[in-house]
Amino acid sequence: MAKSQLTVGVRIDGVRETLAAFRALPKDASKELRETSLELSRKLALSAQAAGVAEGQQAALVAKTVRAVRDRVPAVVAGGVRRLGSRKAPAWKLLFGAEFGSMQYRQFPRLHTGRAGIWFFPTIEREATATAREWRAAADRIIRAFGKGS
Repeated sequence: MAKSQLTVGVRIDGVRETLAAFRALPKDASKELRETSLELSRKLALSAQAAGVAEGQQAALVAKTVRAVRDRVPAVVAGGVRRLGSRKAPAWKLLFGAEFGSMQYRQFPRLHTGRAGIWFFPTIEREATATAREWRAAADRIIRAFGKGS
């Protein structure tokens, strides 16, 4: 079965090395990192939802499907099989039209321009630097806290 959701993670420099350091720590350290990442992901999801609502009717429908993902690195997911709109189309069928526009379907208000999205991807990119900074600070704090007892 094809995947019906789009998962987008925040790109963080040095994430592999940081996660490797967490393997040497107790499981509670990874649990705390997941909780921190989930909180950062929730902020990111709220920003993306607000951008979708501000963009227009189709984007507002799809924005309802944006949610945080619980992982060690902040990520959000959009789309899915949830039925949206008056014709009850699955969210995954509306996602890319709402994000990039369409040359073929009039339901999407913008024409596809070839640029990197209208509301979802630009919001994630705009928030990525601050999210990565907060994640690195939290990871450093957790490593210091759990590394002392080792």
